[in-house]
Amino acid sequence: QVQLVESGGGLVQAGGSLKLSCAASGRTFSSYNMGWFRQAPGKGRDFVAGITWSGTSTYYADSVKGRFTISRDNAKNMVYLQMNSLKPEDTAVYYCAAGSASPRIFSGYNYWGQGTQVTVSS
Repeated sequence: QVQLVESGGGLVQAGGSLKLSCAASGRTFSSYNMGWFRQAPGKGRDFVAGITWSGTSTYYADSVKGRFTISRDNAKNMVYLQMNSLKPEDTAVYYCAAGSASPRIFSGYNYWGQGTQVTVSS
């Protein structure tokens, strides 16, 4: 079992940056693929970025490629999402997730955090 707690959300102007953090509990953190998803009001939960358990492979949604970077520190049980050049359309609740299957799709994740709000003003 893995418990996930996100932090780092907030209000930022367009063009700004934020870094989200996800703290994981559990001794098996390093065996899980990790991902970030987001959900805007009235919309579904969309994949943003994923990283394999070893950190050797990363995946991004086309909409964030080149602007967002996912990383992890297995020694600290942490995963991060660095978000640069933020746009108003990035506004959403961002969720951290852990799973053992494909890191690119929703069904690949078994555990979810409670989410953190990111609001980008124009």
